[in-house]
Amino acid sequence: MRREAPHHTVWVLICPDTRAMAIKKPNVLRSIILNNSVQIFSMKKLVRKSLDHLNSWINFRGSPVAIASLVGCLILLIILGWLFEEVWEKEAFSFDTNVLLWIHQSANPLLDSIMLTITGLGNPPMVVAFIVGTTFWLWKKRKYLQLKIFALICIGGIAFNVGLKLVFTKTRPHLWNQIIVETTFSFPSGHALGSSIMYGFLAYLLATEFPRFSRLIYAAMIGLILMIGFSRLYLGVHWPTDVIAGYLVGFLWLITCIYILKRNLVTHDEI
Repeated sequence: MRREAPHHTVWVLICPDTRAMAIKKPNVLRSIILNNSVQIFSMKKLVRKSLDHLNSWINFRGSPVAIASLVGCLILLIILGWLFEEVWEKEAFSFDTNVLLWIHQSANPLLDSIMLTITGLGNPPMVVAFIVGTTFWLWKKRKYLQLKIFALICIGGIAFNVGLKLVFTKTRPHLWNQIIVETTFSFPSGHALGSSIMYGFLAYLLATEFPRFSRLIYAAMIGLILMIGFSRLYLGVHWPTDVIAGYLVGFLWLITCIYILKRNLVTHDEI
């Protein structure tokens, strides 16, 4: 019976230079064929994963959750744009004064002490301690991509806070004798913005690390963020519109950075 030539024999016949190599060094030829096969298989696997990811990305874009999220972000941007326009034109918000005076009716020494403690969670010393602690934790767990995004979110938050204050130069309220004094501009609230991005990102990291307790983690962090903003109103150092704008800017920046993180994690896993 006539035996068929193996596939690599046909390939050798096509390539005369390789034919001589096959005769002299058959092991080298086998290694070349094996390497080429592995490379082709890896390319096919990468292409298949890319197509699967593209398909899932397209399906997600058309999902009700994605559409609702997009609409929600657009609404927040519209509200934020309206606030920016009104503050830029130096328009007075009548409810700003009314809300502060209504809150101040409940002031007492005990609440003063509590609100000072809560607002301290957004003060610069606490922010520095939070950044150092989170950085060390992420570095210790070798979560280098999350660490990069955390650096981005902190730098962006500082830039937004300082930049917007210098752009709008809105003065702080002085409706009663305040127990703390702030000298920077009022709009937006740095405590509201900073707590949104810092404690919001921490909530995301902890919920990812401990998914069983994700609801409890998010609820606790949202409550903390809201209390920090309310403390600024109680102490009379911010207008309500300052706090609202701080929340909006912080939240939009937070979800932007989380989106970047998720996209990079998916790409890293696929590669």
